[in-house]
Amino acid sequence: MNSISIEVILGDLTKQNTDAIVNAANKSLLGGGGVDGAIHRAAGPQLLEACKKLNGCETGDAKITKAFDLPSKYVIHAVGPVWRGGNSHEADLLANAYKTSLKLADENQCISIAFPNISTGIYGFPKEKAAAVVADLMKNLLPKLSFVKRIVFVCFDEENFEIYQREFGNE
Repeated sequence: MNSISIEVILGDLTKQNTDAIVNAANKSLLGGGGVDGAIHRAAGPQLLEACKKLNGCETGDAKITKAFDLPSKYVIHAVGPVWRGGNSHEADLLANAYKTSLKLADENQCISIAFPNISTGIYGFPKEKAAAVVADLMKNLLPKLSFVKRIVFVCFDEENFEIYQREFGNE
């Protein structure tokens, strides 16, 4: 895939030494639970101040800030959809959150980016369906990237880790 490496790991997104990490954010961008809360805590109070200036973010979209106290340069705040049974364009919104995140990373000349499993926690998106959406998007989008050469999917739980390993062929 266009000499882009894809890795799947079980770990802590806030500890990734990549140019950008993606935050599974809510529409306010002002912090929350799960990945969002962990990123805000690890980045320090400057992240909240930077996010306040962004005036929120629509579902399926993403915005970028500096990463402050995190090891990465940037945090890309992607708002995934809440699962409503699959008939409310959830797959398209999820794909767009990932696509916009990769576009922002590329525009900011990021060589590496780390993603969480967007929308599969409290937002209830079925994990298998989410991984299939992401895998399909990656096949189509990767050849269009100029700078991104390394994508890391950082799974918080064993179930997502196993699903992503199957999707991306990691043994």
